[in-house]
Amino acid sequence: MEMHETQIVAQHVEPVGDTEKEILDSLLQGTGVTVNGFNDWDPRFYSAEVVNRVLAKGNLGLGEAYMDRLWDVPKLDEFFYRLLKGGVDTRIKPVKLFWHATRFKLLNLETVKKAKRIGEFHYDLGNSFYQAMLDKYMAYSCGYWKDADSLEQAQEAKLDLICQKIGLERGMRVLDIGCGWGSFMRYAAEKYGVECVGLTVSSEQVKLGRELCKGLPVEFRLKDYRKETEKFDRIVSVGMCEHVGRKNYRTYMKQASCCLKEDGLFLLHTIGKRIRSSVPDPFIAKYIFPVGQVPALEWLTQAAEGLFVLEDLHNFGADYDKTLMAWNERFEAAWPQFKDELGDRFYRMWRYYLLSCAGAFRARDLQLWQIVFSKKGASGGYCSCR
Repeated sequence: MEMHETQIVAQHVEPVGDTEKEILDSLLQGTGVTVNGFNDWDPRFYSAEVVNRVLAKGNLGLGEAYMDRLWDVPKLDEFFYRLLKGGVDTRIKPVKLFWHATRFKLLNLETVKKAKRIGEFHYDLGNSFYQAMLDKYMAYSCGYWKDADSLEQAQEAKLDLICQKIGLERGMRVLDIGCGWGSFMRYAAEKYGVECVGLTVSSEQVKLGRELCKGLPVEFRLKDYRKETEKFDRIVSVGMCEHVGRKNYRTYMKQASCCLKEDGLFLLHTIGKRIRSSVPDPFIAKYIFPVGQVPALEWLTQAAEGLFVLEDLHNFGADYDKTLMAWNERFEAAWPQFKDELGDRFYRMWRYYLLSCAGAFRARDLQLWQIVFSKKGASGGYCSCR
């Protein structure tokens, strides 16, 4: 990080014109952020073009300008925290993103065929890259930091929390929809003596996951969740719902219901948004998770109507801030080994992704929900584990 901050100081800062300054002052009012200011969260502009890009494309324009080194800031996470806490995102109406908003409302972007893009575009980036950034279980979702002091502790606490919430018992058979590299399955098989089947659309995840889970009663299936037919005692889906898409939530819930035994429990772990009408972030949609969409709680509960009883809802979204900051710290430390292969533009793209998201969770603009469903209501009531 010190090298990065030195680079910021060394570059020439371009003065902002009167028109641009008036626009920025209006947008940034009440945030405590000043362009070319002296705080660690104040951005340094190296080109007045940044303003035009933001007005035209919102966060996509801001992110691409960052990737192009047209601006910088020592603490990107704190910059975004202040912007979102101050409501700047609600004041910008990008003129070139009409189609971006419209296609998510009208089209089904998460068909079986298109879902494969997620694996190819994001998760097949390279196992060594994710191994350097994540914990030993390769958990690529929010950790649970209540009693944790490290990323490893937080991820193990999250995995154990899931196991307890669904009442795992030795000999049960569990389905993991969107299993990733098998973090949950590996933990549940080792600690609770259950058998697990995991579904993923990433061949790289299957390859490494099978290696990490070797010798355990764990099976990886390179398969879309809509194609599964087996029934299970328990189902979990951790960090997968963000790739399902609003037009598929009912199908997603129906599939979970069909695969779950009558007395089973289904735990859904997902990022959530607090404003139902908001559209997917254009930067994340273009560069990080193509066709990804964060759900509103109402969409999920409507999709579950007649299929499930919502037994428990737990929001620990503030913990994602800590998780993302821990990932970024490991990413920065490991970057020298990937620098020649991936290049500076990728470095800035990935850094922008991790730290802007950390700021969003810190501002509580984004949430993290764990929802426990039963098919017909838990007999005698559900006992939550926190």
